[in-house]
Amino acid sequence: MEVKILLGLLACCGFALVRAELEGYKIYDVTPTNTFEQQILEHLSKFEDYDFFHRPRALNVSSRVMISPEDQDDFENTLNKFSLGFEVINEDVSKAIHLERSQNTLFRSMSRGVSFSSFQRFNQINAYLDELAAKYPNRVTVNNVGKSYEGRQIKTITITNGDKKANKNVIWVDGGIHAREWIAPAAALYVINQLVENFSANKDLLTKYDWVVMPVVNPDGYEYTHTKSRMWRKTRKPSSSSCTGTDANRNFGFHWGEVGASSSSCSDTFRGEKAFSEPETQVVRDQLLKLKGRAKFYLTIHSYGNYLLYPWGWTSQLPSTVSNLDEVAKAGANAIRSATGTKYTVGSSTNVLYAAAGGSDDWAFGVAGIPISITMELPAGGSGFDPSPSQIKPFVSETWIGIKAMAQKVISKY
Repeated sequence: MEVKILLGLLACCGFALVRAELEGYKIYDVTPTNTFEQQILEHLSKFEDYDFFHRPRALNVSSRVMISPEDQDDFENTLNKFSLGFEVINEDVSKAIHLERSQNTLFRSMSRGVSFSSFQRFNQINAYLDELAAKYPNRVTVNNVGKSYEGRQIKTITITNGDKKANKNVIWVDGGIHAREWIAPAAALYVINQLVENFSANKDLLTKYDWVVMPVVNPDGYEYTHTKSRMWRKTRKPSSSSCTGTDANRNFGFHWGEVGASSSSCSDTFRGEKAFSEPETQVVRDQLLKLKGRAKFYLTIHSYGNYLLYPWGWTSQLPSTVSNLDEVAKAGANAIRSATGTKYTVGSSTNVLYAAAGGSDDWAFGVAGIPISITMELPAGGSGFDPSPSQIKPFVSETWIGIKAMAQKVISKY
């Protein structure tokens, strides 16, 4: 989809900001009420120019899609032809993007270091990890584990209780596989913050386990959403054709290239030219293989939709150990609902959301041998991927409640 970026700069609150892109783009909620309408939506989702943010399987639950100005008449005419109910929830995406950028710039300028009142840039995130390693050298280690296509340093932070025990079991957390999902790195940072800077309240989580967190898997894409195209999803490595980027969560080498992954390099769900074609997915692969046998819980944070998903994503069949996966995921969902009232849907990726082969969770479970592998899709903010700065702290603190409950369940069983 062609992204329109207006020239010039917009001054707001005394800060220079990139002018809003996606002018005139609209976001729609479309609600199928029967199987036929669901099939129409599924057909529409295959059009590469239609950017479906969210397409659940359930009837009477809205799918959300962003449509360019030139496609809006055709899209609405199709919906009307088949009597699909729809609502325009955002008349001009550019206005929301401008507001988000201005708020983030303002609130970042008002805080020192990393805070949860604004979304952090990649360099700020890496700097925070290094600061923690310097401040808590007995409990924190930061490792440079690889570089992105554009040369950005990808780091992991290993958090312990300082006991120096070798070969402890490990909980792995990552975020930011999809560039536009800004709340995911924020949630990963909050996990780090709670384990390190709120150690006394969470030390039981580190007695038998170490935690390894990679806050941003896809730093090139993440930075691109901050500077150029807010709704960019993929990596930034050029493909063999005229388009750029791969969906990193279709690029893992387990049933790679099968259902739910596009062979078109211009698609948002492009699987890549081969499995692990992206340096970023290679880094995750290599780190998890180093932890094989020790890693007991793989958690990858995404947005959005309020889901706790487990394998498989490539088939509707369920693993033989589905009861273990379901028990852990439900522990997280129940803890969140009890604390805040927010409801998460629990189930296998294919059966409660959609089929998508080549995901990191399937690979972690099926190849790296991690017995509990879960994708956590956080709630929507704004139009979906654009929570306001005021929503960050409530979202990440709620997410921590679920992650902590799942971790406690894993620690008690493995």
